[in-house]
Amino acid sequence: MKYSSTTSTTPLAMFDMWKAGFMAFELWSSSLSTIAMRQQMWQTQPFFSPSMMRENQRMVTEKMEASIEAGLVMQKTLLNAMNGHYAPWWVTSQKTMKPYHRRSSANSRRLTR
Repeated sequence: MKYSSTTSTTPLAMFDMWKAGFMAFELWSSSLSTIAMRQQMWQTQPFFSPSMMRENQRMVTEKMEASIEAGLVMQKTLLNAMNGHYAPWWVTSQKTMKPYHRRSSANSRRLTR
């Protein structure tokens, strides 16, 4: 999708900017709650228990997968820009945050059970 410099003044673009900011806030807040819950688990359970080892392994694996997905989004954005298809920062930031946001929200829900 091609964007012009006048795109940023449209109401739809302003809404997309708001969505990017809201997604960043949700990512921040769910990440903080997930960190707090994991720290509580680490303080109340022995680190060598099978459930804690599975949870720690899952945490590391999910972070690596999210990083790879975000890296691929950035690489695709760069290649598109090199071909003249520019995307505004709010579109790129939403696409980049999406893997982290999805996993952070899922972790927060899973750990509250």
